[in-house]
Amino acid sequence: MKPTLLVLAAGMGSRYGGVKQIDAVGVHGETLLDFGVYDAHNAGYGKVVFIIRKDIEKDFRERLFDRIARNMDAEYVFQGLDSLLTEEQIKLSEGRKKPWGTIHALLCAKDVVKEPFTVINADDYYGRSAYQTLGKYLSGLDVNDTRHAMVGFTLENTMSRNGSVTRGICQVKDGNLESVVEHTKIEYAPDGRIVSHFNGEDIYLTGKEPVSMNFFGFTPRAFDDFYTYWENFIRENVKEEKKECLLPNGASEIVTSGKGSIRVFTSEDRWFGMTYPEDKPLVMSEIRAKLDSGYYPEKLWEK
Repeated sequence: MKPTLLVLAAGMGSRYGGVKQIDAVGVHGETLLDFGVYDAHNAGYGKVVFIIRKDIEKDFRERLFDRIARNMDAEYVFQGLDSLLTEEQIKLSEGRKKPWGTIHALLCAKDVVKEPFTVINADDYYGRSAYQTLGKYLSGLDVNDTRHAMVGFTLENTMSRNGSVTRGICQVKDGNLESVVEHTKIEYAPDGRIVSHFNGEDIYLTGKEPVSMNFFGFTPRAFDDFYTYWENFIRENVKEEKKECLLPNGASEIVTSGKGSIRVFTSEDRWFGMTYPEDKPLVMSEIRAKLDSGYYPEKLWEK
């Protein structure tokens, strides 16, 4: 069974200052997502599903989707503020402006993803090996398997010099995930060390910690577990205007509750991505270097 690629592309891009999911970084107008989808396609993924906001649909189709859809099976679904909410919950959350988070986004695709699937962020570059590793693993699972997986990265390979980043710091034992805790503000301190501002405390890190970059592999069985996690979250936080239901925390819950396991594969590839506007020149330079080296063809897609 060929796995599906599920792309989280409904973010607001508040730190970037625009719709970074469809910002051109390649020599022919390709987005960062073009290269990720291309890598997944060549790694044997059969379909790609994008989760987007309704207000970016027109630009999304023109700048990315129509090109992808000419080259592989592709579709998209919408994540709205009222998606999955009851009428009462919609009224209680009327002050909400930002999306509900990555688990909420994932659940918006529940009805169209029927195969084992890999989740990725739209604004992160992961490297070819991650898709090959997880694609091979997922192709050997059936839809009810509870042996999920992820590709973890080394923290120091995922930092930005332009500001703080959000990373899920993982505890791994015997090749399996024990827990993951989302740290929403990790940055370089003035002395060059890496520090996480976590729950009002400064925690200094070595840089060697394995971290989640939302590169997870699940079977459709996980949707039920995530829906339970979401229901508990929205019941407690429906009036909150900023709290988000985050995928690393939900994945950790699957493990700690005994509902499934998550095997951890490790990538030594160096991350780059589109978090801040200052990141774009670096991303363009990295892509140009990969084109010059022959890692990618000059013209990515045939059509």
